[in-house]
Amino acid sequence: MPRVPTAVQDEIQQRRPFSSAAEEGVVALVRTADLLRRALAQVVEPHGITLQQYNVLRILRGAAEDGLPTLEIASRMIEQAPGVTRLLDRLQAKHLVRRERSAEDRRQIRCWIEPAGVRLLALLDDAMQDRARRFMAPLAASELAAFVTSLDTLRSGLS
Repeated sequence: MPRVPTAVQDEIQQRRPFSSAAEEGVVALVRTADLLRRALAQVVEPHGITLQQYNVLRILRGAAEDGLPTLEIASRMIEQAPGVTRLLDRLQAKHLVRRERSAEDRRQIRCWIEPAGVRLLALLDDAMQDRARRFMAPLAASELAAFVTSLDTLRSGLS
């Protein structure tokens, strides 16, 4: 009896079954992450920033007046970016962040969010929250909690 194609098979127009449930799970996860990334990018890109730049701004807003060294920003990013310096260059050119060399350790560059960056995040906060809520809306609260726990388990298996 032929197997009914799964939703992800239909979406990517794959006619043959996956070689394993693990492969199908990975493809479904990557496909879903891509759809979410595109939905969130639609919110930030009209404001002239990328999702990675948005992430940097949020990190710096959380650091408040203390600011953060560049390497600390890189370690806190949701998606690892090889070019954090370039991200910061672009944000500084837009007057959304500022950087200063540390007086204590001249090798260290410390970064802060500028008032324009705080204002931009305030403009984006509700729209990003709304997009996240709408994306997760098909899951009941208990399913969402279980989903987050499952993702935590998957990530912990990689370390």
